[in-house]
Amino acid sequence: MTKIYHHPVQIYYEDTDHSGVVYHPNFLKYFERAREHVIDSDRLASLWKDHGLGFAVYKANLIFQEGVEFADIIDIRTTVKLDGKYKTLWRQEVWRANATKAAVIGDIEMVCMDKQKRLHPLPDEFMIAMFG
Repeated sequence: MTKIYHHPVQIYYEDTDHSGVVYHPNFLKYFERAREHVIDSDRLASLWKDHGLGFAVYKANLIFQEGVEFADIIDIRTTVKLDGKYKTLWRQEVWRANATKAAVIGDIEMVCMDKQKRLHPLPDEFMIAMFG
């Protein structure tokens, strides 16, 4: 069974367009923040400072099923799977309170890269923390 990570996000007025609905690119920011919480900020900083390794979004596919509005508190639900020695697949969903389906679904592919922007195998420290 795949672990589901939860990350709450408060929707502020600045996140919305003139109609009070979240401006669509902001969901990429919410997903990025949720992934950082899953991986852990200290781990990300250590990988970069100590090993010169980071992660880059290789591909993102978003499906918008419902709007999210000013003052909503949403739950970003995240799962992650391994896809080879360089890449992880992230499924991220935006859930409104009492919803019966996700408002937004994001499928994000991320790769591990070194400081020279070359693909690098996912580090052991990351693999152990994420996949056991």
